[in-house]
Amino acid sequence: MHVLVTNDDGFDSPGLHALARAAVEAGHAVIVAAPDEEASGSSASITAHDAHAVTAAGGRGRIRMTAASIAGIEVPCFRVYAAPALIALLAAHRAFGPAPDLVLSGINRGANVGHAILHSGTVGAALTGGLNDGRGLAVSLAVADAESHAHWATAARVVSRVLPLVVERPVGTVLNLNVPNIDADAAGTLELVEAPLARFGIVHTTMTEHDDEHVTLAIADPSARFDAGTDAALLARGAATLTSIRPVVEADEPVLAPR
Repeated sequence: MHVLVTNDDGFDSPGLHALARAAVEAGHAVIVAAPDEEASGSSASITAHDAHAVTAAGGRGRIRMTAASIAGIEVPCFRVYAAPALIALLAAHRAFGPAPDLVLSGINRGANVGHAILHSGTVGAALTGGLNDGRGLAVSLAVADAESHAHWATAARVVSRVLPLVVERPVGTVLNLNVPNIDADAAGTLELVEAPLARFGIVHTTMTEHDDEHVTLAIADPSARFDAGTDAALLARGAATLTSIRPVVEADEPVLAPR
């Protein structure tokens, strides 16, 4: 398959490099195109990163990109001055080579679980791949905080288990994979379970106060309220979780009364 590897942590993220190597080792034709800087929380935004990235040219936008490289693999690589979903959209229009059959997004530093994945740039890129005649796989590693050591090799090994499943699925398939941050030696026997989304994610925000000029937000940890059997609860228990998700679709319930 033609595979685009991108992320929302930026081109220099070791998680991106680990994911690219896993895709190459699986035998796919890989192109890496990732944001020049961190774009976490960008969801499916199709925005550029700086004032010079988009310029008017006959009514068209121009997105700046530069050639790059990743040690140990010989594949086309690009730093792109844009959000990850826009990169996936550009790839669908053959901006970096053949349109991807699969968008691999990650490996994100931190879990993406629950309905809060709506806000994730990692997930947004995978969903954009699924919307544009491809498939998507978002991959996240449950690193607790910025000080924790990230076991990228563990997530990469689980990706190698999941890739054949994605390849066999029809166009439009989008999967969200979360991997516990454990030593790579345990990755081969790590439990991989399919799980529904939790109501929240790892964190959610609540408004605590506001005035005429400011709104104050607090970060609440809902871990004690994870419903059993959801992706957040199973990940916290030590399992890798896989969830099939859909891009935006219309609801089944009618709004207007039938005539």
